[in-house]
Amino acid sequence: MSQEPKTSKSRTIDKASEKMMDKATSEKVSTAWDRFEAVKVQCSYGVKGICCRHCMLGPCRINPNDESSRGICGADAETMASRGLLRSAAAGCAAHSDHGYDVAHTLLLAAKGELPNYKIKDTKKLMAIAKEYGIDTTGKSVNEIGVLVAETAISEFEKAHGGLRFLKRMPEKRLKLWEKLGIVPEGVNSEIVTSLHRTNMGMGSDYYDTFMNSLRVSIADGWGGAMIATELTDILFGTPKPIRSKVNLGVLSEDMVNVLVHGHEPLLSMMIVEASQDKEIVELAKKAGSKGVNIAGICCTANEILMREGIPVAGNFLQQELAIVTGAVEAMVVDVQCIMPSLPSVAACYHTKIISTSKKAKVRDAIHVQFEETKAYETAKDILKIAIDNFKNRDKNKVNIPSESMDIIAGFSSETLSYMQGGVYRASYNPLVENIKNGKIFGVVGIVGCSNCKVQQDFANVTLAKELIKNNVFVVNTGCAAIASAKAGLMVPEAMELAGPGLREVCEAIGCPPILHAGSCVDNSRILVACTEMIKHGLGTDYDELPIAGAALEWMSEKAITIGNYFVAQGALVVIGVPHMVTGAPKLKKLMYEDIEGITGGKFAVEADPYKACELILNHIAAKRKKLGI
Repeated sequence: MSQEPKTSKSRTIDKASEKMMDKATSEKVSTAWDRFEAVKVQCSYGVKGICCRHCMLGPCRINPNDESSRGICGADAETMASRGLLRSAAAGCAAHSDHGYDVAHTLLLAAKGELPNYKIKDTKKLMAIAKEYGIDTTGKSVNEIGVLVAETAISEFEKAHGGLRFLKRMPEKRLKLWEKLGIVPEGVNSEIVTSLHRTNMGMGSDYYDTFMNSLRVSIADGWGGAMIATELTDILFGTPKPIRSKVNLGVLSEDMVNVLVHGHEPLLSMMIVEASQDKEIVELAKKAGSKGVNIAGICCTANEILMREGIPVAGNFLQQELAIVTGAVEAMVVDVQCIMPSLPSVAACYHTKIISTSKKAKVRDAIHVQFEETKAYETAKDILKIAIDNFKNRDKNKVNIPSESMDIIAGFSSETLSYMQGGVYRASYNPLVENIKNGKIFGVVGIVGCSNCKVQQDFANVTLAKELIKNNVFVVNTGCAAIASAKAGLMVPEAMELAGPGLREVCEAIGCPPILHAGSCVDNSRILVACTEMIKHGLGTDYDELPIAGAALEWMSEKAITIGNYFVAQGALVVIGVPHMVTGAPKLKKLMYEDIEGITGGKFAVEADPYKACELILNHIAAKRKKLGI
């Protein structure tokens, strides 16, 4: 794909990002967009999924114009592409699941009293999960129950047989279908290991079987690792409730020490938020000449602390470098996932300190401060002291903070949505289901995923969201797509004016925006729960009957492959804007985009144009409504 130099305006619809791109250009700072354009031509074999380096016979690549073309071992295009897809799905599952395991381990130590800085905040959810896990809570203290819940969750990762407990939440009809297809996962870690084994040299030559196993490991993420991460994070830090904050680069402060937390795990970032209000830290910041410490987030760590503490969001994935370009960031603290290796080189052009904190994701040329749960608060204070000490090095001549910031209301967990429809004593999904049946709400769509240099930042996600709500479709956002909608002003009550009359009436009655911020990328599990609740409340008997769809028009991460897979396995249409790397394997492509619908009820569709994607989704929902007779 040949790339011509682009203007900042063509790269993004976000004014703050546009300004920082121009500033970066003038200051000769390379960003992801510059590097993307410098590549000129991306590997055509890799894009099509028809190259392999799984053994030292290769690397091999397939001639896309010759059906008889094979790798040295005899692997054809279907084998290469399907194995590559399965490896990516396993990697995505590993990312979310490792996150979930860390949360479970932290809950275990906290409940044992070994972590004085962590405690169980949501006892109601703890009791609910304990009941779901079959734990006898009679006569036991909150911490004793917490230990048992944590140990049970940890066993979900470690076991090799027995199936995932959260799968019991699903309709029996779907579970029986998965059993018939052989895609019910046993334990989380065992599925990841088996997936990597299946993609080794001499394995996985049946592309159908390999693809079905990519669904299986993905289900282990959605109903295992990611769901455990969501539920146990709620137990530790509280289940999100609607909360107001701000979003975009304008949340940075000219007269405060700015600390950005970036990545995906909330364990340290929540401590940094708490420590920023510590009297010692506040006094140190004032002695350094600032008015205090301003914490803001990037990526999914931002979503975690936003929806629980109301901490402002500086931006999504492609804004991580641009935040540094403002010249006003004293420290960017990173944990795991979606952290660009370029950050230290960008930071070197300013005074910003990049501080890595995870032994799993050390960053070359960054300061490393190892995060240990046993001394989390002390570690947070140490990090803030580094940032405060760096305040004196800020070059005022290089500071340019965009004025753009937007209000946001976040924190719409599945429990909150239920509560908003019925209150404390009548919490229910019935009103949502009834309004879908009577047509005021045409359907429900989850727009998820990342931002990607291949497409104009935020344009596709924001445009699709606007078009859907205009057609009375209720939209749920997670991850970087949620941040995009928030920056565009779509997550405030005033956005009701952009909604169709039916959706607007429902939102006014409930008191919520037409687009809900449901959390970080692991919180796509909340969407699974919401879909399950719709079925329980009388809308169809299985997921493939629901008037729903998913979309990830700007995706880029392997985690997005996993998320898309488990929604397709669930029976949903998933529209993506950037094709999978399987286009050189016509049989696999046909299976994923056509034939799988007859197997699971769901399928992938590729449509980069958000207007056409909207039309495709509306037609899909209309067909589902007709079949339901509503």
